[in-house]
Amino acid sequence: MLFQLFLVFAKIGAFTLGGGYAMVPIIQSEVVDKKKWIDKDEFIDILAVSQSTPGALAVNMSTFVGFRLKGILGSAAATLGCILPSFVSILLIAMFFTRIMGENIVQQAFMGIRPAVAALITFSVYKIGKTSKIKLWWYTVTVLAFVSNLFLNQDPILIIVSSGLVGFLFGREKKFPDQERPVIARGEDGENGNSN
Repeated sequence: MLFQLFLVFAKIGAFTLGGGYAMVPIIQSEVVDKKKWIDKDEFIDILAVSQSTPGALAVNMSTFVGFRLKGILGSAAATLGCILPSFVSILLIAMFFTRIMGENIVQQAFMGIRPAVAALITFSVYKIGKTSKIKLWWYTVTVLAFVSNLFLNQDPILIIVSSGLVGFLFGREKKFPDQERPVIARGEDGENGNSN
């Protein structure tokens, strides 16, 4: 299991360009859809916690998923798998890529990669919104968070904390015990309560 965690997150780290949010749909595809290690609701919870804690999103998610499955050793295996491809890639870039960065073919390749990364991030937003079990009016929080970030230039940490506070204050649903209807005793002849 530890080796599987390492391989899965190494594959995610090796073949994902564009940073943490571009990795979210791939992580979901691997750990939720294919491996079925966690369910969709738990994935969304892990994503929310990973966004709220310091560090890179994808690394945080790999750490949480690994810990959920195999404790501290699982966290270490998943995190190592996630960061190792990036470390090797950056090392190779530092050694060789800076020499060819100005080449026209390299620039054209990156021009093609950028919109694909944007599409992955957009798809991630759509898929998470679709699988989240939230009521329609909660999307008001999404709009307000978007406006606060884009137009008011609010600190993302303040937005996350404020949204969590709103959820705590207004998102709790009262659950009442099921009320059974009183059962009316029937006699053997089918009449209510009495037999002639």
